[in-house]
Amino acid sequence: MNQKPVLTLEEVKRVAAAAEAEANANQWAVSIAIVDDGGHILWQQRLDGAAPLTSHIAPAKARTAALGRRESRIYEEMINAGRPSFLSAPYVEGLLEGAVPIMVQGQCVGAVGVSGVKSDQDAQIAKAGIAVLGL
Repeated sequence: MNQKPVLTLEEVKRVAAAAEAEANANQWAVSIAIVDDGGHILWQQRLDGAAPLTSHIAPAKARTAALGRRESRIYEEMINAGRPSFLSAPYVEGLLEGAVPIMVQGQCVGAVGVSGVKSDQDAQIAKAGIAVLGL
């Protein structure tokens, strides 16, 4: 039987804290979502001042990155490059930059999605969260 790593609650909390610290250090009001490899929510928070819509966008981005096993920006780039038919792909709604999969030993164990500032800044926050795991 194959085995794969999974995120523990302690690891999720560490990722969330590091992502929040990055957002706070830059005074960015965002929502942060962490999902497992199936796109199921493990953690979500909306920082003070973040627009309510961000609490819907962040988990959608995270789900897209986890299910696709790649950064959500890849899908945005595909659509912008002339492949709008990808908008009809099932189960993916967050086709915007700002989510990054968490890869361990070549396996996706989840993703972090962020919404609230410029897309590259959202991705910066997600990557700062993941970096705490030392992968």
